[in-house]
Amino acid sequence: MSEFIEVLKTQVFMQHAVIIGLLASVACGIMGTYVVVKRIVFISGGISHAVLGGMGIAYYYGYHPMHGAVVSALVAAVVIGLVSVRCHQYEDTIIGALWAIGMAVGILFIYKTPGYSVDLMSYLFGNILMVKRESVYLLASLDALIIVLVFLFYKRFLAVCFDEEYSRLQGIGVVTTYLLLLCLIALTVVILIQVVGIVLVIALLTLPAATARYYARSMIQMMILATALGAVFTTSGLIISYQPDLPAGATIILVAGLVYLLATAIKGLVLRFHGHRD
Repeated sequence: MSEFIEVLKTQVFMQHAVIIGLLASVACGIMGTYVVVKRIVFISGGISHAVLGGMGIAYYYGYHPMHGAVVSALVAAVVIGLVSVRCHQYEDTIIGALWAIGMAVGILFIYKTPGYSVDLMSYLFGNILMVKRESVYLLASLDALIIVLVFLFYKRFLAVCFDEEYSRLQGIGVVTTYLLLLCLIALTVVILIQVVGIVLVIALLTLPAATARYYARSMIQMMILATALGAVFTTSGLIISYQPDLPAGATIILVAGLVYLLATAIKGLVLRFHGHRD
């Protein structure tokens, strides 16, 4: 622990890693709450894996991969959202197709890029220790955008998550609101890719919120608690992985998963205890 603190004081890469972890915690705490409550993990999975296609194309044409990630995430969110709303019977198939096509396109473009760099493949599994200053600024901007839009549309998002029919009766544009929600989830996916990579992004998006749900009494409380848990998971994952030189992203997810399982077990015991008492 003391060695980690010393490195944190002197090494810029570790400072960036901690900052990115905290930025990711805000995004996953807020948007992960909607994903868990709305039960749209599979849609989020489709968005997260389609992102690699945009990253590969951007890298091939000389742009920063994260710029391609933002564009492809938003496109995938709109396509999947429209399919989800209009064509329920084909939903799983279309999402699976976008999932596979995005991954395939990304890998092909990465492979054909002159001077192919293996570093880009770290986006599959995350490399929080390699994050540059420019990415910190980009992700901070995305975070700010998410916070502002959720603040402005909080009641609409709440209505769409819990009762779409009531929302329509109240004159709320359900389709538009749902697409906006998915676009914000897509931006969150872009943020989390920097931390744990495409393969593990859904875990970090859902585990803090799923854990927080056991103890929160409102959506706001759930968001705040999920954000705090995300900060604990990312920071502790960095600390634990540093000394034995373990992959930071996988360690973060392992910590989050173990805490979630522990919280689930405790919640089950509490419910059983109260059931016996009754």
